Amino acid sequence: MAIIELKNLNKSFNDHQVLNNLNLIIEKGSTLVVIGRSGCGKSVLLKHIIGILNPDSGSVLVNGQDIWQTSRADFNKIIFKMNMVFQGGALFDSLSVGENVGFELIEHNLAEGVGLDKKIKEALSLVDLFGISHLMPSELSGGMRKRVALARAICMHPEIILYDEPTTGVDPITADSINELIKSLQDKLKVTSIVVTHDMKSAYKIGDRIAMLYKGKIIVEGSPEEIQNSRDPFVHQFINGLAKGPITED
Repeated sequence: MAIIELKNLNKSFNDHQVLNNLNLIIEKGSTLVVIGRSGCGKSVLLKHIIGILNPDSGSVLVNGQDIWQTSRADFNKIIFKMNMVFQGGALFDSLSVGENVGFELIEHNLAEGVGLDKKIKEALSLVDLFGISHLMPSELSGGMRKRVALARAICMHPEIILYDEPTTGVDPITADSINELIKSLQDKLKVTSIVVTHDMKSAYKIGDRIAMLYKGKIIVEGSPEEIQNSRDPFVHQFINGLAKGPITED
């Protein structure tokens, strides 16, 4: 069952077309990984799904509803079921860990006092962080900042979580622990995950499906095994990190 469907999505910035009649279906409860070169539009794609960017044309359907053809009230209800883990974490430096994790709950008056503290502790425990609510972001390692950002995302119990380069900027061991965490949360919370990355080790580990974005279109989609064995020359060059090939010669 499709939870998200993108139909003929187009987006340009000035004269540069980033998304070009892009079509993509994301199944409920699955993890879709979108790969592609830096600057190819992966983050732009995420921002369309979560409603930060409005497409020039085309549709973004969530549970069958086009988010840009609904009322403001319905738009908010749909977006409220999603959350995004931004590249680098995007924590508020002036707020403690606990205040960061509970930020949206506080903003929307959804919990206070003991109830708020309980939800914050539950979210931190799900990302294997305990007793750090009082710390400030400046006191955290890069890996811990990413985990706190993930705790903030799941604190609202979303149906859909979007990840923007979740393993960028951390060492390989920390990156693998983040991959394990993404897989664990999908199993425990039954969420749908969309992950954009150029880290192929991560893509193979966490993805149920992998889609490659190139020149504004999804050119190939398949299971990790199908992507690894793809004979498409563009896919072959990208997943093997080759300097020479059709991507760089185009």
